[in-house]
Amino acid sequence: MEMLEIKTILTLKIAGFSIPISETVIISWLVMLIIIVASLLLVHKLEEVPSGPQAILETGVEFLNNFTNNSFGSYSKFLGPYIGSLFLFLLVANIISVFSPLPLKAFGHVFTPPFEIRPPTKDINVTAALAVISISLVIVCGLSARGIIGWLKSFLHPLPVMLPFNIMDYGTRLISLALRLFGNMLGGFVLMSMIEGALPIALPVVASLYFDFFDGIVQAGIFVFLTSLYISEAVKIDTGE
Repeated sequence: MEMLEIKTILTLKIAGFSIPISETVIISWLVMLIIIVASLLLVHKLEEVPSGPQAILETGVEFLNNFTNNSFGSYSKFLGPYIGSLFLFLLVANIISVFSPLPLKAFGHVFTPPFEIRPPTKDINVTAALAVISISLVIVCGLSARGIIGWLKSFLHPLPVMLPFNIMDYGTRLISLALRLFGNMLGGFVLMSMIEGALPIALPVVASLYFDFFDGIVQAGIFVFLTSLYISEAVKIDTGE
C-alpha cells in the first residue's frame, strides 16, 4: 500500500556511496528541531519566581527527577536526561501528524496538500533503534552495578536451569519494545488514512484526537515506562536490592 511506503526524499552521494534520506529521517530531524527550539525558548530569561510556562517546565523537571531517583537511585543523574529526552522525542514524534495538512474535496475539485507529515515511529527502523538503545542501557547499567562476573552470574538467577530463559529475556524485551510502539503507531496511521478517505470533512478531526494525539501520548508513556522498568530491575537485582 502506498500509505505504508517509506518515501525517499533525496539521495546524497559521498565518496561514491549513495545515501538515501527518507521521510522518516527528515521528520525525525524536524522533531529534534522542534524540541531544541522549544527548549531554548523555555529556558530563555528564567525568573527566580517561576510563573506560566516556566512553572510548568520546572514542575516537569521536578517530576522527572523524583521519578528517576525512585527508579534508578544513584544512576538517576546519568539516566534522567535520557529518560526525559526519550519521552519528549516520542511525544512529539507520535503526535506530529496532527499538524499534517489534509486533502480537501470541494465543488468537484480535490485540493492535495504539497506535503504530508507522518509519524516517524510508524517506521520499524526508528522503534527498533530506540529499543536497541534502551536494552543496551539495561546491559550497561547491569555491568556497572555489579561488574562483569556478577552480571554474568545474574543469568543463573534464581536457578542455573533458567540460563537460556534469562538470555532470551533480553531478546524478547527488545522485540517487545520495538514492535509494540511500531504496531500501535502504524495501526493508528492506517485507521486515520481510512477514515480520511471515507469521510474527509469532519470525522478525521474527531478521530485524530484519539489516534494521533491521545494514543500517541499513551504509547510514548508506555515505551518510557517499560524502559525505566527494565533498567530499574537490572540495577536493583544486580545490586542485591
